[in-house]
Amino acid sequence: MRRFQHYIDGEFSDGEAASYPSIDPASGTVWAEMPEARENDVDRAVNAAERALYEGPWAKMTATQRGKLLYKLADLVAANAQILAELETRDTGKIIRETSAQIAYVAEYYRYYAGISDKIEGSYLPIDKPDMDVWLRREPIGVVAMVVPWNSQLFLSAVKIGPALAAGCTMVVKASEDGPAPLLEFARLVHEAGFPAGVVNIITGFGASCGAALGRHPKVAHVAFTGGPETARHVVRNSAENLASTSLELGGKSPFIVFADADLESAANAQVAGIFAATGQSCVAGSRLIVELSVKDRFVALLREKAEAIRIGAPLDMATEVGPLATKRQQDNIGALVERSIASGARLVTGGRKIDGEGYYFPPTILDCDDVASPSLIEEFFGPVLSVVSFETEAEALRLANDTRYGLASGIFTQNLTRAHRLMKGIRAGIVWVNTYRAVSPIAPFGGFGLSGHGREGGMAAALDYTRTKTIWLRTSDDPIPDPFVMR
Repeated sequence: MRRFQHYIDGEFSDGEAASYPSIDPASGTVWAEMPEARENDVDRAVNAAERALYEGPWAKMTATQRGKLLYKLADLVAANAQILAELETRDTGKIIRETSAQIAYVAEYYRYYAGISDKIEGSYLPIDKPDMDVWLRREPIGVVAMVVPWNSQLFLSAVKIGPALAAGCTMVVKASEDGPAPLLEFARLVHEAGFPAGVVNIITGFGASCGAALGRHPKVAHVAFTGGPETARHVVRNSAENLASTSLELGGKSPFIVFADADLESAANAQVAGIFAATGQSCVAGSRLIVELSVKDRFVALLREKAEAIRIGAPLDMATEVGPLATKRQQDNIGALVERSIASGARLVTGGRKIDGEGYYFPPTILDCDDVASPSLIEEFFGPVLSVVSFETEAEALRLANDTRYGLASGIFTQNLTRAHRLMKGIRAGIVWVNTYRAVSPIAPFGGFGLSGHGREGGMAAALDYTRTKTIWLRTSDDPIPDPFVMR
């Protein structure tokens, strides 16, 4: 039985409450004990972060020195990628072939932001007053509260921790209570890299007793949240207490548009990656297939063949392609939503019923929703369920793509370049992939519109989001200040 601890103010410790069990999704059995943070732990972590921001060695470091620590952290992540991958797979059920590759690439995010650390520049303003010089300085926004979900958590934390550290911030990271092991282990790498005490604090706990206390803490300046829209509403309400700024990376109901002229084999592989990889537990999942009517039957048949050939099995087996869902709750929710969709008129193409036996398995599922007001077209499953509709004109395809309150990602598959450009402009989503899907890079911003949230993660824009602007005025004249009752 593994036993994990919080990382607060440079030390590993238990929470103020009793620990709680973590369940292995592949077997449904307890495999580890996790510490539970409550309000006193949150307060201790935030106070440590504030001290580090203003009083400790971190406050005196140059931007270049901060970058060198980030480079060291990147090297440690790369060296320990397999250990972290195995922990993420054990605690969340995400297959080892994906966690191994993804966490190895996470190191590149820390390297990217290590390089950006001393590239965050201020500016000189050509002010309209002859006896004044004016500069803008970019300074760290302050203590950042980061709330990270269980899926792809080392990636989803890197896109927050990396730019925040590059900007000079300190932070408290709340790992999801549904699978915190890899982030709590990652704390050991932060410690080994040599970050001063209090710069990075990592805790876990439940929403009401930990997450809420963190988001409304009076010393928190910014809340970076990844999760669902309903929890995000609580985050925003909480921020009214401390007037913290927020960045919200939320869910999606992403359209995947396939035209008749597309390379159907390539598009089918991309669609499989977009909805069945990670057992569909991805915010950018291409869960709405919008396919041209003339090739719909052929394309859906191809998808069915690929879906039914997917190897479902133990997530720690490198041959496994789809593992379990992360929680029993998620398995039950997906099963109920599929049943409601079929009751509304959706036709089941394949899958649709949870797999009996140990673990929280659900098969790759395809629903034909043509001419049906199916719940599967509206609600986010966060599981391996694809809803299919067809179109006959480009305008109809665009209308169907934008028929959602979400706006995170989208995919377009066509050989017609001018059509692709028209659709790129017309789709209301923060990410548009053309003839590919589910590609990421630290260089490229990531984020959405509408119910998919606001703010961007990745690129220089993310680092700037963790800064605040200070305007500095210097009077250059030696003459006495004139009339004090007139604004200069």
